[in-house]
Amino acid sequence: MSEGAVVTGPDGKPRCPWGLSAEDYVAYHDSEWGRPVHGDDALFERLCLEAFQSGLSWITILRRRESFRSAFDSFKIASVAEFTDADRERLLADPGIIRNRAKVDATLANARVLAEWPAGELDTLIWSYAPDAAKRPAPRTAADVPPVTDESTALSKALKKAGIRFVGPTTAYALMQACGLVNDHLADCFVRDSVASAGTARG
Repeated sequence: MSEGAVVTGPDGKPRCPWGLSAEDYVAYHDSEWGRPVHGDDALFERLCLEAFQSGLSWITILRRRESFRSAFDSFKIASVAEFTDADRERLLADPGIIRNRAKVDATLANARVLAEWPAGELDTLIWSYAPDAAKRPAPRTAADVPPVTDESTALSKALKKAGIRFVGPTTAYALMQACGLVNDHLADCFVRDSVASAGTARG
């Protein structure tokens, strides 16, 4: 078996290797990662969590996701945009989340920017950078999955131009993977086809 190829779990199903690297990952890999996410608030949550993940393992964020949702009022843009200095201090003192000052400040600032956008504009902007799936061969091993692409670089630039902070090309690509703009489940992963049929694959 090639390094980084699918791994068969105790249930006999072949998965992307990271999907079996921790117990918490199994359900996330099987039912969430790569499936289309729409809606401004839902995409704002993913954008924020990917930013908080920067420099850390995703498992660190995944295990704190409910605490993040509680701390940020389920990532409702309109609500987070109204957070006060007292809310900021509350967040920086909350052990249930990642207490990184720059990331907290970026989340609050981004919410204030997005609160001024028409409904659906964030969804439209992000999904406009989904590449043509027909031109992307299915990765055979983890080594075939890029950390950044031309599309993620362009998405990062567009978001930054609009005033969104803490969203570099790598973070933008992680967002694209998680939210179904691309299908980076490995070719032999049992989830890949169901993700494609859910609308991930385009073209």
